[in-house]
Amino acid sequence: MPKNIFFKSTLILLIGGFFTKILGLIIKIIFTRILKEPGIALYSLIMPTYSLLISLANFNIQLSISKRISSNKRSKKTIINACYIMLVLNIILISTTLLSSKFISINLLKNKSTLLPLIACSLTLPFISIGYIIKGYFYGRQNVKPHMISNVLEQTFRLIIISFLLPKIAKYGIVITVTSLILFNILSESFSIFIFMFFLPKHFKIKKEDLNFEIGETKELLSTSIPSISGRLICNIGYFFEPILLTNILLSQGLNANYIATEYGIYNAYAVSTLLFPSFFISAISNSLLPEISRLRSENNIKLVKKRIKESLIISCIIGIICTLLIYIFKDTIMLKLYNTTKGINYIKILAPFFILFYLESPLSSILIALNKVKTSTFISISGMLVKLITMTILAFLNFKIYSLVIAEIINIIYVTLLNYIHVKRSFK
Repeated sequence: MPKNIFFKSTLILLIGGFFTKILGLIIKIIFTRILKEPGIALYSLIMPTYSLLISLANFNIQLSISKRISSNKRSKKTIINACYIMLVLNIILISTTLLSSKFISINLLKNKSTLLPLIACSLTLPFISIGYIIKGYFYGRQNVKPHMISNVLEQTFRLIIISFLLPKIAKYGIVITVTSLILFNILSESFSIFIFMFFLPKHFKIKKEDLNFEIGETKELLSTSIPSISGRLICNIGYFFEPILLTNILLSQGLNANYIATEYGIYNAYAVSTLLFPSFFISAISNSLLPEISRLRSENNIKLVKKRIKESLIISCIIGIICTLLIYIFKDTIMLKLYNTTKGINYIKILAPFFILFYLESPLSSILIALNKVKTSTFISISGMLVKLITMTILAFLNFKIYSLVIAEIINIIYVTLLNYIHVKRSFK
């Protein structure tokens, strides 16, 4: 295996991530302008629940498959057993969501309009799961070209659908428009899976004997996915409760439900989304880093492991500083050009300086997982989520309004990044 495979993989993912992000940005500009503030508010209320469902539907299987294949190469058995896990999981998830969507909509989110979009969310899950399985296979083989090409083509396809169909659907009201936007994921994910199929090796043919369920392989997959997903899952549960807690506390203090939903939408859809735009750089580094460190560690090449860690953190830090500085300086222009509004600039002013640390969070977490410190990474994620929720709740009761969420986010970023760094450093003592 070439020595420069890590840099080659990262570069390919960066190029693909750049084009994907640009296309994603164009898509976001289109649908935010079609949905306008009421639609964005509804969409933002749905997203924490959808993120939780996606987290459950992927079950961190991409990471598990990637780690398993990079060190073992038993591709067919790994993928077949991953499919069995996902099948059972999706049946449970769809059934549970359909049965509980009315309760979540009326009693928790306090908005009846969220019912139909919630049902739509559950229907997209099987397609998302299949996509994660295939991506995990290619990451494990350290072949990132299919991922890059598939992502770019998928986003292009999604852009075409949204550009032509969403304006026509918009006349039927906000609820139908938001529901359709979510259901478009079925089409885009199916298209992505179709593209991936072209890149599978010619010899990769599933035979009848390959379809046998293998308990040993399943245990190996779950031994990585369960500890790592538990942290992410609890974080997504925290994210799920975030708007519920915030809405109920602020309502009890006499604030208008419309105001809360609108400000929450502005914070997430405008401010945070703008700050997260350059995160494709970090995703590329993190996705290349995990199989690379897993491979080097299995070869007991600790010197090169340390070198890769230093390189990835230095690059992530430089990217974080440049990106957040540019967003902070040109925030007014960026917001006007992207969303045709300056709402959310006040949140960017506060958050931007601390997002430099955020860009180190993902690579550090990938390093810990690659070093078999899954439980440590899980603990940090869970405790970070709890710190955020507790801080937000206290500040909301102290009448900080939506700023209780902004301050809680900053504390979470500092806490999680520093704790990840401390544990990575300890791993080599």
